[in-house]
Amino acid sequence: QVQVVESGGGLVQAGGSLRLSCVASRYTNSMAWFRQAPGKEREGVAAVDSAGWISYADSVNGRFTISRDRDKRTLYLQMNSLKPEDTAMYYCAAENTILGDSWSNGYKYTYWGQGTQVTVSS
Repeated sequence: QVQVVESGGGLVQAGGSLRLSCVASRYTNSMAWFRQAPGKEREGVAAVDSAGWISYADSVNGRFTISRDRDKRTLYLQMNSLKPEDTAMYYCAAENTILGDSWSNGYKYTYWGQGTQVTVSS
């Protein structure tokens, strides 16, 4: 069993930045950030695996940066140039296997955090 806990959400103006963190109780091969806005489906935002492979959703590519600190078992999401449409609950997900191109399929992940709210005002 792996516990994951997110932090770092908040209220920010459009154009601003936030950094999300996710601490896992142990290291896993794949970790990702997802988000879900009210009335919308869950969306994969970014993912990283133990081989250093990284992928982003088109909607955030160039604005968000995912990284991880293996020693601290921590996943980060640096979010810059935030837009009102980035408003959502952001979730951290972890999985023991390497998912590759399946990274954005939330059903592939076993472990989830409770989420941290990000609100971007216009």
